[in-house]
Amino acid sequence: MLLAVDVGNTNIVVGVFDGDRLVADFRLHTNEQSTGDELGSIAADLLGRRGIEIAAIDAVAVANVVPPLARSVEEMSRVYFGCAPLVVGPGVRTGISIKYEDPRLVGADRIANALAGRHLYGAPAILLDFGTATTFDAVSAEGEYLGGAHAPGILISLEALVSRASKLSRVELAAPPSVIGRNPAASMQAGFVFGYVGLVQGIVSRMRAEIGAEARVIATGGLAELFAPLIPEIEAVDPHLTLVGLRLIHELNAD
Repeated sequence: MLLAVDVGNTNIVVGVFDGDRLVADFRLHTNEQSTGDELGSIAADLLGRRGIEIAAIDAVAVANVVPPLARSVEEMSRVYFGCAPLVVGPGVRTGISIKYEDPRLVGADRIANALAGRHLYGAPAILLDFGTATTFDAVSAEGEYLGGAHAPGILISLEALVSRASKLSRVELAAPPSVIGRNPAASMQAGFVFGYVGLVQGIVSRMRAEIGAEARVIATGGLAELFAPLIPEIEAVDPHLTLVGLRLIHELNAD
């Protein structure tokens, strides 16, 4: 079985594949101070709760955008699962031509998303990831990774506003019934939710103008389910996109 590990700035998402079938997945809170033993013991416990023995894991594939955790993830893989992890980065076959000016600067999760998006949904495609940042990645009709755009994640933006505006407090991220808010909470919800809808639609429209109006739009990330019903351009929500990409990369690099 393959253990796929997506180390993000907010969460570590872990999936277990038996062949091409995802048989378990779970999330851990990202803590840059976590040791290999801490990550390994938590992962082992969660796997056990899902009926999966540690000995059943014979490969680990990792996408990591948190450099301080690189050593801990390596130790977890070697000590708890008995193998060196395949860490997506320079020298690893990805099966996708990267047209970024410096391919080494593309986040591993973005490459995994692009590969999985092309594999599952075809090309051209635009992959939206609603995470700590909101990212947009473009795949050409020829299946190449072209690059993309970054915007601050909505939660980061909300926290920044609340911390700088003394009369505003945190609100539930939900779409209000009207864009014209009639109380502070509804006004903030309208600005944040509908504002991000406009941001996403604007960037998607511009990307489609460059790579093709037929480009499919696929969303992933923790807040994808909130925004998908509000953005008609989104054709599908796939919470496991990055994990599938890691599986595909592992298959390309398997001996």
